[in-house]
Amino acid sequence: MKMSLAPGLIEAEFVARPNRFLSKVRINGEVVDSHVPDPGRLQELLFPGARVLVEPKSGEHRKTKFATVMVYSGDELISINSQLPNRFVRHCLDHSLIPEFQGWKVKKQEYSVGKSRFDFLLEKEGLEKLLEVKSATLVEDGVARFPDAVTSRGKRHVLHLAESISPERSAAVLFIVQRADARSFEPHWGRDPEFAQALQYSIEKGVELLIYTTHLTPDSMLLGNAISYTLEQGNA
Repeated sequence: MKMSLAPGLIEAEFVARPNRFLSKVRINGEVVDSHVPDPGRLQELLFPGARVLVEPKSGEHRKTKFATVMVYSGDELISINSQLPNRFVRHCLDHSLIPEFQGWKVKKQEYSVGKSRFDFLLEKEGLEKLLEVKSATLVEDGVARFPDAVTSRGKRHVLHLAESISPERSAAVLFIVQRADARSFEPHWGRDPEFAQALQYSIEKGVELLIYTTHLTPDSMLLGNAISYTLEQGNA
């Protein structure tokens, strides 16, 4: 079951990225500012001349009238909206689309435990499960890698998930690869070895790890395949 996305995306040409949250794109010959809803490096995707899709935005207090939400890598369409996976996972949970979460219902979204706030608290037959969702956009030679920039918040989250496991509460981290061309997953040891070590540790302590690809069109998102992972340090 597809999740519908905002209609009316406009094709544009990427020009530059003055800072993490701002891009300059060319629409019909005019260069305009466009928000980037992903703080990652994205250097492999956003380079001068890249084909992007921007979403028109309105609002009295907005600094930009557009958001750069997707980019083409060849024929592959990739979402670079880091907020989209949470909404997509909620759609998948509500429609029982992820086999590993069959029977689990959303008890609360944005659930705080101590100083951490996790994306979902699920419940099933008197048990609870903490679920943290991460967005992956970087794929190299068929291998999805996360993160593409250092994430101290991500490190803290996966470690806290491991600490939160009890007989009544399990924990899981779900990576949504916002593209369809990944065949396997690895933490990005070359970009953030501390996060990679934290993920490896948390899985050893019982945190469940799932990685799913997605199929994107300009107006829809569809769950793809569950892919395998390797946590040991390689040559990335």
